Amino acid sequence: DFGNGEIGNQGVHQMDIARWAIPGGRLPKSVISMGGRWVNSTPDHPPFTDQAQTPNCQLTVMDFGGPLLVFEVIGLVDRAGVDGKKYPRKVGNEFYLEEGVIKGGKFYPKGSNKAENLVDVDVEMGPGDIFENFIHCVRTRKRRELHADITKAHLSSACCHLGNISYRLGEQVPGTTRPDVLDKHEEVAKSWETIQRTVKGTLGLDLSKSTYQLGPMLRFRPRAEKFADNPAADLLLTRPYR
Repeated sequence: DFGNGEIGNQGVHQMDIARWAIPGGRLPKSVISMGGRWVNSTPDHPPFTDQAQTPNCQLTVMDFGGPLLVFEVIGLVDRAGVDGKKYPRKVGNEFYLEEGVIKGGKFYPKGSNKAENLVDVDVEMGPGDIFENFIHCVRTRKRRELHADITKAHLSSACCHLGNISYRLGEQVPGTTRPDVLDKHEEVAKSWETIQRTVKGTLGLDLSKSTYQLGPMLRFRPRAEKFADNPAADLLLTRPYR
């Protein structure tokens, strides 16, 4: 009722950018999420030390019928770990394509670590940043000048909610549990390994000797905006209105 984790905070902005690269990207055909809430955890200290239900480390994988959207959240940053290393904040999007990778505003051809500039594309947009643009359009009533229509905001927000629904319906499993989705693409496995490594480095907690929350793989019907044969998941899409 009172929060949706970092995936729905700063994350919704990155989710929106990620959807730009998915042709006709509306909502996924399936979603699975896993992670945990690890706060000052050590082998002698329980891994859950507050009342929050949302994860501070979360990996969500959405299949759009071809493209995969992999969303990684690690809330244990801007701090020194128990291993003495610094864990800086990092926010961004990376696009893995047949011909290479786009990240940090540069293109890296396949098999090369040498960055190339991206081609500039002229885009016609309404005035102002996102806040100024919204106020401008409220005043002028010119919908065409909006940076993005509310439908796009709905779709990006919905992706965040779908990930959280899988997580919420999950259960604690041994840290050695390896769901099939981790073997679907090497970048998915790398994201989970990054979470494991960061939890151990910052908090001293070895997840292989602990547990984590593993959500079910949920099939979704994008046009109907309902889950496939899962009433329990559908109940979390909304709430009874007054």
